[in-house]
Amino acid sequence: MRVIVSVYFWAFMLLSSLLLYPAAVIIRFTTFPFDKRLKILHRFTSIWGSLYIWCTPLWNVRIVGTENIPGDVPHVIVANHQSFVDILVLFRLRLHYKWVSKVENFRAPLIGWNMTLNRYIPIARGTMRGNLQMMRACEDAIRAGNSLMMFPEGTRSPDGEMRPFKDGAFELALRTQSPILPIVIEETAQALPKGGMLLDKSYAMRLNILPAIPYSAFSGMSAREVNRMVWEEMEKAHRDHVG
Repeated sequence: MRVIVSVYFWAFMLLSSLLLYPAAVIIRFTTFPFDKRLKILHRFTSIWGSLYIWCTPLWNVRIVGTENIPGDVPHVIVANHQSFVDILVLFRLRLHYKWVSKVENFRAPLIGWNMTLNRYIPIARGTMRGNLQMMRACEDAIRAGNSLMMFPEGTRSPDGEMRPFKDGAFELALRTQSPILPIVIEETAQALPKGGMLLDKSYAMRLNILPAIPYSAFSGMSAREVNRMVWEEMEKAHRDHVG
């Protein structure tokens, strides 16, 4: 059964992307004159990503803390990272944001091309120039009114436990005086393990949206101190869930 559903999932992703990418191109160039932030295209992309959760019979997602979803005010959104499925699950949020993702993802046919259409922000990891370009692009995006979605661990956890965070997201929040929205993702590693292609059943995938942390709560702190504060809050929420 796992093999059959996995083949269905990857085949459906390929075929649907062949159909949906041209639609994304049309939306991009017909709405840009009056939608400079590309909110309509991001909404379309969110539906596109959510399709793979809705249409996979082994999966469902519970979202808690929806009352903490902010309005149209720019936030630095940080989430832990367990699996490729995290991206699909986070598209379930009714929230406009720009993804910050490694540059290699933008080179993927169809899905990566759509990331470029959305003006999501690439990271060329391992170079000072790449980090500086990413930070400038992120600051510009926030000043234009967009929230940012970031995985501060930098890569997927191999065991579902939260890894240490990098400082970039928190430096960005300090520079732009933006509130931080922490999101704790649970059980996606069981749905599709890191490095795996076979789906597993998981009826407990969960997004826990924690209360936003206003800039006033960390304005006098260093990026490392903000990092530690947010990590501890998210780790506590994770521990409370796993018991």
